[in-house]
Amino acid sequence: MATLIQQNLQSKNAEFASKFDKGHLALPPAKSYLVVTCMDARIDPAAAFGIDLGDAHVIRNAGANARDSLRSIVISQQLLGTKEILLVKHTGCGMLTFRNEDARALAEKNLGSHIKSEVEALDFQPFPELEEAVRKDVQWLKEQALVIPGIPISGWVYEVETGKARQIV
Repeated sequence: MATLIQQNLQSKNAEFASKFDKGHLALPPAKSYLVVTCMDARIDPAAAFGIDLGDAHVIRNAGANARDSLRSIVISQQLLGTKEILLVKHTGCGMLTFRNEDARALAEKNLGSHIKSEVEALDFQPFPELEEAVRKDVQWLKEQALVIPGIPISGWVYEVETGKARQIV
């Protein structure tokens, strides 16, 4: 039996598909760039960053984490030709609100002690300071042998309160 969320997906998709006319777009992104941003539901990357369908790859994960994005970045660059990276973290990010120990304890409490060894090995990669996390992730990307050397890599903060993005690096 489908949940209300699944039913919503089906009905909204049917409505979308009935008007869809972008099936001709090429596989590689037309503007040859990618955006790494957070999975936070308050961010609409297409609207906030002016990304039209087919323009760019958008990689989303908790905290706009560069390390979590590396596999997708390599695929985007090597197989699909992207040549620029924009990393966009945001104000009010959940990754600012906890430490690894907190996340591990909560996961063990909720999932049971049988997962203790698995969760102890997991680095949730929280960060205590937003702008410094942007700088560190951009620097980390620039140092990776798997990222095309010398390409533009910039770091941004999106303000969920105002909708404005500001460049940090």
